[in-house]
Amino acid sequence: MTLEILAISGSLRSKSSNMAILQAVMEIAPETMHISIYDGMGNLPHFNPDLDGDEVLAPVLDWRSQLQNSDGVIFCTPEYAHGVPGVLKNALDWIVSSGEFMYKPTAVISASPSLDGGDKANASLVQTLKVMMAEIPEGLVLCIPAVSAKFTPQRELVDPATKASLLSLLYTLTISIAQIRDRTNS
Repeated sequence: MTLEILAISGSLRSKSSNMAILQAVMEIAPETMHISIYDGMGNLPHFNPDLDGDEVLAPVLDWRSQLQNSDGVIFCTPEYAHGVPGVLKNALDWIVSSGEFMYKPTAVISASPSLDGGDKANASLVQTLKVMMAEIPEGLVLCIPAVSAKFTPQRELVDPATKASLLSLLYTLTISIAQIRDRTNS
């Protein structure tokens, strides 16, 4: 059985380090995992509860549907001004009351050129997702410092320690998905 994983970059830049991390994750993922990158974050309107009624906007429906249809989620985000980028926070605001993250195995990666690896954005994102009841067990949170040095100019991941950390994260995500399925099927 193939696991459907939704990968979400906290940056809209197509050549961002965070997108490079997600592409590296796709390359090293086991064959039992199909990873899709969500590309609709820039299409989501500014969150407004008045727009979240009986007729939900198409970009919001698509966002929610992709989350619902995934077995697990991987975030990779930069840090802006010691926090989560506004576009990512906006996307999460559309999910707060609809429940797509309830018991959803979720990995949180932050990547930054700084030596702290975007740890403040990482902690903030973990806290927000836990409020939404995402499952984030130990081993599914990763900060990647000095991210620029981990890639070639062609965006190939060459740092063995980062690659090993990402493989470990994918393994833990697989285990977490299996545990959630066992819990909900019993």
